[in-house]
Amino acid sequence: MREVAILGVGQTPVREHWDISLRALAVEAGRAALADAGADKVDAIYVSNMNSDRLNGQRHLGPLVADYLGQRGVEAVKLEAACGSAGSAMRQGILAIASGEMERVLVIGVEKLTETPGRETTAALATAADADYEVEHGITFVGLNALIMRRYMHQYGYAHKDFAPFAMTAHANAARNPNALYRYAIDQRDYERGRDVADPITLYDASPIGDGAAALLLVAAHREPGAVRVAGSASATDTVAVHDREDILWLRAAELSAGRAYAQAGVGPEDIDLFELHDAFSIMAALSLEACGFAGRGGGVRLGLDGDIAPGGRIPISTMGGLKARGHPVGATGLYQLVEATLQLRGQAGPLQVPDARTAMTQNIGGSGATIVTHILKRPD
Repeated sequence: MREVAILGVGQTPVREHWDISLRALAVEAGRAALADAGADKVDAIYVSNMNSDRLNGQRHLGPLVADYLGQRGVEAVKLEAACGSAGSAMRQGILAIASGEMERVLVIGVEKLTETPGRETTAALATAADADYEVEHGITFVGLNALIMRRYMHQYGYAHKDFAPFAMTAHANAARNPNALYRYAIDQRDYERGRDVADPITLYDASPIGDGAAALLLVAAHREPGAVRVAGSASATDTVAVHDREDILWLRAAELSAGRAYAQAGVGPEDIDLFELHDAFSIMAALSLEACGFAGRGGGVRLGLDGDIAPGGRIPISTMGGLKARGHPVGATGLYQLVEATLQLRGQAGPLQVPDARTAMTQNIGGSGATIVTHILKRPD
């Protein structure tokens, strides 16, 4: 298998893009990645998206995007794995290059969520849960995460206020990211005064949906010795229904995919310079840190309280705002993470640059942990 590199990246700001269509967002990000790489033609395009058929009335995104990108004739398909769609598409792109089947693959994630009424969007997102045993009974993702967070607080003795560093870190970073949706900082008092969404989850525990697209151009690493390397790539699954898990406070798929990615890259948690995790909810950030080996069980929140997740800390997270403040355009989120990690390793993160970042990790979660995709990137020596 060949080593894979990221030659080009592109992204649109995460916004409520009332005046830009779904296809236009995808094309804008794709063109930006091609321009960044100095390329004009590709062998394949993988488009990640969750809700285009239900919320935008559009399926068949692969050839649609290829056409409007001027790439008619190439292999082009859409991939879906709920909120983990983008990470999954990235993995397929990597396998296509690593196998030798393709030389240049463009991976584009796109989502447009804000044009439909909130009730419709919530119902569409809920389809990532178990339709018969969760959705049928009225549960939503915020409700599921509220149950998990309440159990975590009970089992490990934390108060709600102890989760504040996750939101505070994300907002502080997003305030300096021009592509972020929420470009303002918050403090402990703001967090504690956030209105209830689903007890104990409040406004500042939940990420906002948004419209946006992100893209990466992948190539064989030996052709571009100065490009950021994909050192590890792995995906794993768990039950879709949360109640079917042996332990709802342990992300088994995160443990598995991270472990495989660490082994491929020849690194461990202690070697990671920054972690773009899937902080759709504060509790998911804590659980991801634990499952990936940065803290023991119940220790994820303590990392925040001790300042370890902040810029300059032991494991900086959400370095450009994360899902919580950059925004969560669901089917594109995992590629935003990878674009941001690539910029960090290139030294192009501006005021958000993690000093001397050499190894970065991203983790994209589908559903409440049913699909989890981990990637480890390295700066070329």
